[in-house]
Amino acid sequence: MQQDPNKTVLTGFDPNKTVIGGGPVDNRTQAMPSAPAVGDPNRTTAWAPPSQELGVVLTPSRAATMANGPAREQFLLEITAPQDPSLPGLAVSGPRTPLNLCLVIDRSGSMEGPPLEYAKQACGFVVDLLGPDDVLSIVVFDETVEVLMPPQRVTNRQAVKDGIAQLTPGYTTNLYDGIQLAAHQLAMHGESGRATRMVVLTDGEPTAGIKDFNSLVNHAGDIKARGVTCTFLGFGPEYNEELLASMAKKAGGNYYYIPQPQLIPEIFRTELQKLMTVSAMHLKLSLKLSRWVNLRGVTGHSVPPDSRDFSLDLADLERGAVMAIVFDFDFPNHPLGHYRVAGGKLSYQDASGVARVVDLDFVMEFTSDAARYSVAVDPRVAAAAQVSAASRVVEKTIMGLKTQQITSAAALSDLQKTQALLLSQGRTQDAQEVTLAIQAIQRGDTGGAEKTLMGTMVNLDQGKTR
Repeated sequence: MQQDPNKTVLTGFDPNKTVIGGGPVDNRTQAMPSAPAVGDPNRTTAWAPPSQELGVVLTPSRAATMANGPAREQFLLEITAPQDPSLPGLAVSGPRTPLNLCLVIDRSGSMEGPPLEYAKQACGFVVDLLGPDDVLSIVVFDETVEVLMPPQRVTNRQAVKDGIAQLTPGYTTNLYDGIQLAAHQLAMHGESGRATRMVVLTDGEPTAGIKDFNSLVNHAGDIKARGVTCTFLGFGPEYNEELLASMAKKAGGNYYYIPQPQLIPEIFRTELQKLMTVSAMHLKLSLKLSRWVNLRGVTGHSVPPDSRDFSLDLADLERGAVMAIVFDFDFPNHPLGHYRVAGGKLSYQDASGVARVVDLDFVMEFTSDAARYSVAVDPRVAAAAQVSAASRVVEKTIMGLKTQQITSAAALSDLQKTQALLLSQGRTQDAQEVTLAIQAIQRGDTGGAEKTLMGTMVNLDQGKTR
C-alpha cells in the first residue's frame, strides 16, 4: 500500500509529538543539543545554547481533535530570546550587536519651536549612547530631503552634536523621499553582523512627494525587504496614526505616540535601548499546509484565503524577549490517525550575524473518541489566543471611534475589558497604554486615544513580551 506523503509516521515514541531538528529522545518530541528539558510532554521543544540560539516551543491546544468532521484547533509558537543562564530573568551580558542607524527627522514648519528643539536633544542623547563600532547617519526632510550627516562611526560625539544643532525648520512634509534617502545611507554599511535600523520622527500628514497611503506602506515594506527595520514615532495631534502604524508593521519595527514635545528624548532613548539589545534579526516563518487543513488566522498577520504555502516576516527579538504566535487551524473532514498538519521553518540571524534555521512540525492526532477531543484547551494556548484576539478588539474600537459608529461609553466598556485581560496575562505595559486611552476618552480627547491604541495594537500583533 502506498504511504500517504502527508501523514507523519512515527514509531518507537509518542505519536502526539513532533521532532524539531534531530531525532527522537525517549518518548519526547524534543530536539536538543544539550540535556532534555523537563516540562509539559505535549509541547514540541527546540532548545539551544542560550548564548546564541533562540528557544522554540510549539504547543497544540489539545493532543487530539475530532476526526471525520469539522474541527478547529490552535497551536502556540513561543520564541524566546536568550538570557543569562546564571542570572535568571536578566539579559545576556557581554558585547552587543553594533548598529547601523539612521535618524530621519521631520523639520517641517509645524515642528518649529519646542518640538524641533527636543528632537535635537533626542538626537544628542542617541549620540551619547552609541559607541565607536556603531554607524550613525541623519536625514532631515520637509518638502525637500537632505543628508544632515552621512554615515560615520561615532568617534567624535561633539562634532556630531554640532551638526545636529544646525537643524532648522522648513515648510511641508515629504515623508516618502525622506525614508528613501535614509535607506540609501543605510545601504552603505549594510554588512552582516550589524543591526540596520531606521527611526523616523514626524508630526504631520505627508503633504509633498508621494502621499498615497498604500504607496507609503508598500515603500516601508520594500525597505524592510532590503534588510532595514523601521520604527515610526508620531508626535502631536496632526499626524496620521493609521499610516505610521501600518508602515511600522510592514517594516517590522515599533510605533510610538508622543503627545508632548518634552517626551521626545525619552522615547528615543527607549527605542535605542531596544535596538542595542537585539538578539535575533530578520525572523521569517515559512509554513506549508498539508491536505485536509485550512489556516483561519495567525497572530498579527493577514493570511490570503486558500493559501497553502507562504512566509511571514516577524519582528526582531531583543534579549530576554518572548514572542507568542497563535495559529488557528480548521480541519473540515480529516481522517483518523496521526498527521503532520503543517510543516515550517523559522529562519533568523543571531547577534553574531550567523544565519540559523529551526524546523517546525505541527502534528495532531485525529480521533473518534469524544472523551479525548473534548478535553479542556491547554491554558497557555487559550491565554495567548485571548491576547491575540484582543488586538482585533482594539482595532475595532479605534475604527469605531474614527467613524463615530460606537459611542464613547461603548468604547470605554470594551477597553476596560481589554485592560483587565491584559493585566491578567501579565502584559502590564500594554494595559498601561489602554489606561492612557481610557483617560483620553474620559477627557474628550478621542484623537489621543486613537493614537495611543494604535501602539497597543502594533504591540499585540507583534506578540512580544519581556
